[in-house]
Formats: sequence, structure tokens, C-alpha cells
Amino acid sequence: MPQATTNPPHLRIPIVAALCVISLMPASGIASEVPDAEAVLKTLKPGHPRLLIDTTKIREIQKLIEDDPIAKELFNKIRTTADKVLNEKPFIYELRDGRRLIYVSGDVLKRVQNLAIVYLISRDKKYVDRAWLELQSASEFKDWNPDHFLDTAIMTKAFAIGLDWLWNEWTPQQRQVLQRAIIENGLKPAMKVYSSGGGWPKVTNNWNQVCNGGIGLGALAVAETEPELAGKIIHNALKSIPTAMNAYSPDGAGHEGVGYWSFGTLYNILLMASLESALGTDFGLSGIDGFKQSGDYQIYLSGTKRMAFDFGDSGRTQISTPQHSWMGRNYGILRYTWFRQNALSEGQGANLWDLLWLDDSAADFSTKSMPTDKHFRKVEVASMRDSWKDGDGFIVAMQGGYNGATHRHLDLGSFILEMDGVRWIVDSGREGQTCQRHKNKTARNDFYRVRAEGHNTLVVNPDKEPDQNPKGQARFTSFVSEKYAASATLDLSDAYEKNVNSLTRSFQLKRGEHLTITDTIQCKQPSEIWSFFHTEAEVMLSKDKRTVYLKQKEKIFRMQLGLPTEAVFTLLPASPLPSSPNPSIQTPNKGRRKIAVHLTGVKDTVIAVRFDLYNDLTAGKQNGE
Repeated sequence: MPQATTNPPHLRIPIVAALCVISLMPASGIASEVPDAEAVLKTLKPGHPRLLIDTTKIREIQKLIEDDPIAKELFNKIRTTADKVLNEKPFIYELRDGRRLIYVSGDVLKRVQNLAIVYLISRDKKYVDRAWLELQSASEFKDWNPDHFLDTAIMTKAFAIGLDWLWNEWTPQQRQVLQRAIIENGLKPAMKVYSSGGGWPKVTNNWNQVCNGGIGLGALAVAETEPELAGKIIHNALKSIPTAMNAYSPDGAGHEGVGYWSFGTLYNILLMASLESALGTDFGLSGIDGFKQSGDYQIYLSGTKRMAFDFGDSGRTQISTPQHSWMGRNYGILRYTWFRQNALSEGQGANLWDLLWLDDSAADFSTKSMPTDKHFRKVEVASMRDSWKDGDGFIVAMQGGYNGATHRHLDLGSFILEMDGVRWIVDSGREGQTCQRHKNKTARNDFYRVRAEGHNTLVVNPDKEPDQNPKGQARFTSFVSEKYAASATLDLSDAYEKNVNSLTRSFQLKRGEHLTITDTIQCKQPSEIWSFFHTEAEVMLSKDKRTVYLKQKEKIFRMQLGLPTEAVFTLLPASPLPSSPNPSIQTPNKGRRKIAVHLTGVKDTVIAVRFDLYNDLTAGKQNGE
């Protein structure tokens, strides 16, 4: 029987404040009382290291490196990276883009954590000495740029790991320097934000997770030195971070895209794991429903070789994270572990957290137990595929949701399509200049890659204004998964509310055979309509202009225009329409082109396009195509 999903409103579980305790009530029903700030550290484990690892864990990793080839390879890569910085100068304070210290904070963090873990495994003092040079330099910075608090949180994490992991190697004077830096540059600025009642503690995006995570690690690292302040930080972090974690419910999707899921969940998990290792409890955080299901998000929002379906500000890169290993083990969900194991076995990724969380429990996991299709409700993104065999058959990802979410584009209705391991219809990807608007002073929605015309969706009556409702929403009104077929329908009416009475886009996948996309449009008045499809393939147009052949990697893919019967395909560069904004500083789309269906003076219409693999171009030519 087909399985259909609907979209009931999601009710976020409230966090109720009492006089002395905070009650965390995750959607799963797990409840944990969090002591107030004066008592939250009462179970603090004495000694160091206590963040994520301890002396027993270090011995386990040393043994694992001796016995396990993958662990040995991981460690050798980390050591090679650490060796490269031994003779390099420490980073200096610089806002490389004129606004952010985050690039320096991230570089310091990478150096410190790699040098620290290599020392703990090898016991070679040169790694401690080099880590000190980096930390000493950053401790003398005028601040850690609290105006862009991500920078502060990441640097605080670097110092927390450096202080805690190498505690036994530091002199009392060195410890004092590191502790003072964490307290003055990290924890005190964080308390100002917590006390303000606004800012990142109240948001649902990655800022909440990264800031609470980095600052939380700093508090745990200096807890015996500054218990009152550390207790307040942990108390506030425990109140704040469920706001971001609950945002993953009900199915685990991240509303900022798969790239920012990696960023946010890493710091979220580092905080939970550090609370567990330092205090013996994470106060129920790991049981929050939605978050524990979120390991599925990257799995279903990736294609061949785990290549990201790069909606919004995500990059088109291979995905899978060390967090999948942690989540697989802690939640007992083998497909999470399998996803990361596959990546590591193929040489993808490999960093410090892989070494700490390495898990081979999914060696015999079978993907037959996994549904091929998934609809992530509330965030409203979905994917359908023929099978989990890499490079076999169709995979299509579909974008709905809310245009106003952070790191989103005006891309409601857009899709990305693969067939037999080749990405035929691509997303335009992120526009780097959107992060430099403090310099270029250009509206985000003026950039081609952000606008609807830069995606595989529709544009109605184009002009210089945003070509979708910037606050528009689109939900799947149906999602059906069967053995031989799958289908989904998006209601895009709100995205185009200025020009249409209704607009729906339907996807019908007949597994192993074809995908059909059908747009049903009712305009308020006779209108101009564009439907765009971006590709990096070589494009050939039939004589009647109703069939397009895409050639890539010795394969040929076909697009056929079913409706309207009088319409044709047009080939265009991947660039703005003449009526659109065209900032000179935006990224060019080299190697890309787009296929378009262009209608004018229409009020009610249906556009239907069918996609399939077509390996006999000669036969098509004999038929006059």
C-alpha cells in the first residue's frame, strides 16, 4: 500500500521556567530537570581532560590506532596536518573580510585541536610547544570579535580544548593565561548576550548551536576556577539550545540546508558529549525528538557518492559527517553509521572527530531496510530515488519550505535531478558575495543565484523585484511512495501570490523509467511565464524544439515537452533576464546553461516535461529530431 504523508501543524514543546529548575520536555516525552546555576556543576568530574575524552579514552584510541587500519590512517592524516604547522607562525588578529574574525578563529581551532590530539597519542612534546605559541598569540588579541559572536564561540572552543586536553602539560602560569582568555574574551561577553534576553540564544539556526556549544565547552573547561560564572553559562545554554534542537522536528530536517546542518549539529553534539563526559549527564538533550532523527537529513539530501543536493547556501560537496558516527552509536541507528563508514572507506573526510567516534558496527548493514523516498515535514524538502545502489537509476530532490529562513534562496519548487550517477539538472549553488554585503551593499535578492530565475523553478511576470515572494511558503500537499513509483505535489501559490490564483508543481517518478514534472498554473491575468532547467551537460535541441538531449559522461539524457502542445524549448545562458538586476560583482556561471519554456499572454496553463535516459541519439535523428 502506498504511504502518504500530510502536514499537521507542528507544536513546539515549550520550555517552562520555574524558580529553581528548568524542565526540558523533548517531544519524545523524555523529561530531565536541570538544576539552577548554583547547582548545575555539582557533578563536575575532577581533573583533566574531561571534555569529550579522558585518560581511558586516550588509551582506547592508542590501541585502536595499533589494531585498526582505518584508525591508523585517520591518525596519520591528522598528524601530517599537525606537522605542517610546526614551523609556521601563529595567526594574527585580522578581520579578513572587514567584518569577521571567524576565519582566524577557525584556523586557530584546527591547529590547536590537531596538535593536542597528536600529542595525547604520541606524547611528543613538540606538539604541546607549538600549541602554546598559537594559544598565547590568540590570548593577546584585543578581543575575539563579540560583535560577530560565532567568531568568539569558535575561539572559545579552541581554548577550551587546548586548556583541557593539555592541562597536565601546562605550567600554572600558562593555565592562568588560558583561563583568563576564556573568561574575559568568551564567557563574560556571552553572559551579556544571555542577559539581554535576545540574540543568538533565542534563534533556531546554527548561531544558537555554535555559540552555545563553543561557550559551553569554555565554561566546562574553567569550571573549577570560575564556578559561579561557569554555572550561569551552562544553565543558560541548557535553556537555550533546545530552541534550535526542537526546530528539527518532526522528521529531522535542517531549515538552513545540508551544509549548515553540519556546522550546527557538530557544535550541538560536542556540547552534549562534553556535558556527559564532564558532568555525567547531558540533562536529556540527546533525547530531544527531531534532533535524533536528523542524521537522515544528509542521507536523503545527497546523491551519487554522497554529493549534496545543494539548495540554498549549501555547497555542492560530498557530505557525511563524523556526527553520523556519534549519532549512530548513541541512538542505535545503523544507517547513520553506515553513511559515515562508506565515506571513510572511500577516503572522504577524516578528521579528529572521526578518530574519537569511529564505529564499525554497520559493516553488515543492508540498505534494503531503508525507504527510498522521504518527505521532511515542516521544512518541506523531499527526495525520491530508484534504489540505494550508488549510481543506479533516478534520484530527485525537491525544495519547498519557507523563503524567509536563513541561508535560503528564492527557490520554492526547485529540484535537482540525477540519473545513473550523473547530475543532469543542477542547482546554481551559493553566491559568495551574499556574505560580503557589508562591502558590496547589494540586496541579497538581486543576485542571480539567489533569485528564482537562477533555479529550476518558475518565474511569472519578471521584473527587477524579487521573483518569488520573499516570505513565501510552499508545502507538499501529497507525498506517496510505492514499490514501483513515487509522487509528490507542491503548492506554490504563496510563492507567486502577486500574479497567480493557484500554482502547483507535481513530480511523478516511475522507477527505472522516467520522471514527469507538471505545473498547473492559474494566473490572475494574462501573464508571461518562464520555466527554467539548469544543466552542465552538452545540450542538443531537436528540430521541432520540443525535445532536448543532454550529453554527459558518455550518456544521453532526454527532456520532452508534453504540454503546452504549442510551446517549445529555448536554450539560454545561465544569466539574468534583461529585466532583472545584474550586479557586476556576482559570480559568473561558467560551464552552465539553462533550458527554458517561455509562454506569453497566458492565464491558465499546464506545463509538463518528461525526463528519461536516451542512449540512441542516432535513432532520434532518423525520426527527424
